[in-house]
Amino acid sequence: MEYQNLQSFKMPSTFRGRSKYIVQLWWIVNATLFNWSPQFLFGWRRLLLRFFGAQIGENVLIRSSVRITYPWKLKVGDYSWIGDDCVLYNLGEITIGKNVALAHKVYINTGGHEYDKTTFDIFSKPVVIEDECWITNDVYIAPGVNIGKGAIIAARSTVLKDVPEGCICAGTPAKPIKNRIPKLE
Repeated sequence: MEYQNLQSFKMPSTFRGRSKYIVQLWWIVNATLFNWSPQFLFGWRRLLLRFFGAQIGENVLIRSSVRITYPWKLKVGDYSWIGDDCVLYNLGEITIGKNVALAHKVYINTGGHEYDKTTFDIFSKPVVIEDECWITNDVYIAPGVNIGKGAIIAARSTVLKDVPEGCICAGTPAKPIKNRIPKLE
């Protein structure tokens, strides 16, 4: 029985969303001008991302160690933070709402391979993180997941399914543990 034959794999010509030259140019810029920039140059990194087609809101703070596969498939709302060593593996669209905090080493994955086909076809599914979420350290978010407004994902969790609004989730796989109730000031 043959499970996968990588010789038969074919990358769809429009999968990346830009030409191979633009993709390579971005990867060079991400590895140099973006990554080598001092931490306080948030505006510089926003400018680079916008130049490559990302939709970046007002006062978004993105650390220099963040890795973004395809910026033209990224939308980030106003006042959101993306922490050190996050990976936005956006083979598909990643949408991050307003006032979202991604802590360190968050890995958002929008793609994979069809393991049940010997051709090992590649796929992408969008990930949406709605407004006012906090994704804490070392969290993995799987393709196709939607995280509802105000949700919190606890450290080292693996999010494989949608998360409801205002829910605090933890574990592998992440499961709801309680509701987030804001204190009135």
